[in-house]
Order: sequence, then structure tokens, then C-alpha cells
Amino acid sequence: MINLPANYLNPDQYEIEIKKIFKSLKCIIHKGRNFDKEFPLISMVGRSSEFNPKLIEINWKNKEVKKDKNNVTIIGKGITFDSGGLDIKPSGAMLNMKKDMGGSAIAIGLAKSLIDYNSKINLRILIPIAENSISQKSMRPMDIKFSRNKTPVEIGNTDAEGRLILADTLSYAQEGKFNPDLIIDFATLTGAARVALGTEVPVFFSNNENISKKLLENSIKMVDPVWQLPLFTPYKRFLHSENGALNSTGFSGTGGAITAALFLEQFVDKKINWVHFDLMAWNLTSRPGFPKGGEAMSFRTVFKTINEMFN
Repeated sequence: MINLPANYLNPDQYEIEIKKIFKSLKCIIHKGRNFDKEFPLISMVGRSSEFNPKLIEINWKNKEVKKDKNNVTIIGKGITFDSGGLDIKPSGAMLNMKKDMGGSAIAIGLAKSLIDYNSKINLRILIPIAENSISQKSMRPMDIKFSRNKTPVEIGNTDAEGRLILADTLSYAQEGKFNPDLIIDFATLTGAARVALGTEVPVFFSNNENISKKLLENSIKMVDPVWQLPLFTPYKRFLHSENGALNSTGFSGTGGAITAALFLEQFVDKKINWVHFDLMAWNLTSRPGFPKGGEAMSFRTVFKTINEMFN
């Protein structure tokens, strides 16, 4: 799916493809007239496109596991194309932006594999989908929008749209009767992470050191490299605007991957185990076992870790 051009894999077609993949399960599609009230930030990102934004929800329960045990939520950023919005990307930077839904593709593949493996978990898959386009409806830098959990969010850069759709999704993931023991999100989120570790090593952040240790150990065993960066608390000060809103990109020119993760952390309950992956989802060149194009980075590492944790 990552390799598909954006004129084919638009938000509407993506919904169809996901339904095909999980055809034996009920897909709940959040969209329509009330979407802006229910998911304000996802709506704000996708409102400039000819295709309406949406959130796809799929639930799967292992019959051998109790309802209130081993609850895992997997979230994937599904931006089918990212122009950058009004803060438009340079033409060269826009060439591979069909891959900006790579996080959601990895989340879907991981979820499908866990189900096929009959992992001892209860699983919830959440895929926020939108296209970040340019029109008279585009969000503007310094616009303020109240998120799903009523946090006032100030738009820093319109090209930092991924964290906005994830923020509303993370809030939704903690509501209702499905109380997650673990939330994992995957996103092609920041260029800063690529600057730090290059394109072939995904960055992850977590509020649980035991889970972080397992991920690092399994990344070596599975030949699927990942590396941890810190949720460095002092950098939170860069996210707070003078008007009292939470700025989406912050006011520091450095540490962009960390400030993005800290922004997302504001939407996660401290009691919930959370892992955030910031990855490329794309091989720039071919090498043995890794052809040029879409790549399921961190897939094998996370699959092994979840099964070890809950099986």
C-alpha cells in the first residue's frame, strides 16, 4: 500500500482497501456531518481536500482471553498525501509523500499478523485518514482548535499535520470500555528523527522502560533495527504558547522528534503504557532483502515484543 500512488490510494479508496483486509471483522467508520465535533483536529487537517477525513476502527478479541485483559491498541498515521498545506513543501520533498500513510500501513500489517497468529490479546486498531491539501479551507499557522479532549491546540506549521490526527486518535483510544494495557502508534512524523538516525533506523519513545528494553533486544534478534530517544521533560516548555494553547510544533529549532513526541504525550494518560514510533517507512535505495520503496520498519520487532509480553 505504501507504494501505491496517491491518486489511487486516496482516503475513500483507503477505506475500501482496509475493509478488504479485515473483511471478516466489523469496520466502524467515523465520518460525516458530526466528524468535526467528534474529531476536531483530524477534521481540521483533512478539510482542505476533496476527500473527507475519517477514522477507521476495528476490534478483534481472542476467545481465550478475558475482555479486561491483554488489551492492545494499535494506531497508524494515515495521511494519504502530504503537500505540507499552506506551509507547502518544496517540490523535491513532496515526491515521496504518497508514503505519508506508511505508519498506518505498518499498523494494519502488524494487526493482521497478530490476528492470523491468534495472539493472546484483545486488539483495537485505529486508523485516522486524511489528505493534507491546499484550498480555501486549509488550516493556517497560528489557528487555534480545541482537540477531542478539549485541549486548545495552536497550529505551528501546517506541515506538522500527523501529530494533530494522532492527538485526537490517542484521546479516543482511552475512552469507552476498552481499557488499553498498551498503546502503540506508528507515524512518518518528523524529518528530525531522520536527521538524528538516518532513514533506516526508526526512532521510538516510550513511558515504560521495561517495554523499551524488550524492543531494543528484539530489534537485534529480528534484524529489524529501532532506537530509543528520550521523552526529555524540560523541552515541554517549548510547546506552551503565551496565549495558553499547546503549540503543535513548539518554539525550538532543534529536537523536533522529541518535541513532537512530547506533544503527543500530552494526550496519553500517564498510567497507560505507550510507545510512539517515528519512522521513514521507505527505503531510498535497494540493498539485499530491502528493495527500494515501502518498508515495514519496526514490524517484526513489535510483533515479537507484543507476543512475548502477552503470550
